Amino acid sequence: MLVVRPALPADYDALMNLAVLSGRGFTSLPEDEPTLRDRLERSQASFAGETAAPDAYYTLMLEDLSDNAVIGVAAVKAGVGLKRPFFSFRVVTLAQSSPTLDMRFDHQALVLVNECAGWSEVGSLFLRPERRMGGAGRLLAQSRYMLIGIEPQRFAENVLAELRGWFNEDGTCPFWDHVAQKFFRIPFDEADLLSASTNGQFILDLAPRHAIYTGLLPEDARQSIGRCHREGEAARAMLEREGFRYQGLVDLFDAGPTMGARRDDIRTVKEGRRLMVRLGEDAFGEEALVSTADIGRFRAVRAPVLIDGEAAVLSRDAAEVLGVREGEAVRVKSS
Repeated sequence: MLVVRPALPADYDALMNLAVLSGRGFTSLPEDEPTLRDRLERSQASFAGETAAPDAYYTLMLEDLSDNAVIGVAAVKAGVGLKRPFFSFRVVTLAQSSPTLDMRFDHQALVLVNECAGWSEVGSLFLRPERRMGGAGRLLAQSRYMLIGIEPQRFAENVLAELRGWFNEDGTCPFWDHVAQKFFRIPFDEADLLSASTNGQFILDLAPRHAIYTGLLPEDARQSIGRCHREGEAARAMLEREGFRYQGLVDLFDAGPTMGARRDDIRTVKEGRRLMVRLGEDAFGEEALVSTADIGRFRAVRAPVLIDGEAAVLSRDAAEVLGVREGEAVRVKSS
């Protein structure tokens, strides 16, 4: 059985392995030991309720209990842009006209903004490539919304997700090469690491202050604006099924799209039900997403569930994996 559980400091080696596998441009999983260790400690404190709600950072691990192997990671940040700016480029249309020539031109441009300050963020979704089957990615992705649904007041009214931008097969990033690098003038990997491991002051110092007309860019750079990485298409599709939509915002470095949704409109948050556990036979009912109803003891699985009024009838195995007993509450999201 697969289970999503809180990350622990002891998961460092597994998390670093996932960071290495994630490749270039996966900013939220840097190959940096201090950053990853700090993230695990912050997550443990967040699940324990030792961190103020806006500063909480919940990291989730997907574990295969058949061999106790960690095969994926995801995260939820309760608030972004509060202690450091959360910059993006907004894609805008600038209209120019000449009555003398009786002509009008619409120019697409990129403008630096900090519009998502205070939003919550779901991200860091990554699975080992050989395990991307059988619903593992869906379980991991939806577990973030089950977490939010337990105590929505811990999270912002709006939730965003950033998708990795477009990279060519040879590993080059057209947007970085033709746009962002002109302002930051350091290698992409260095900028990516600094973005994940520092307070972001260098972005505030060096990011462009004036509109960038995309018509001046090479074709491959223009085409990459708002385009997600080939390995991010499945993640984008899952976000859209939950109700997330492209916000017209893109990442400063790789121009990957920012998706957003109102917290209470996210499908899994909205449709999740709080039910009381009743133990039954080993396997019956339709498979559903089930999580604990306590953030401090958070776990999520997919398992057969028979919903009987306000009761969720679970097998003893599923209840044991979740760490719940008869009469305790769980959250259930039917398929």
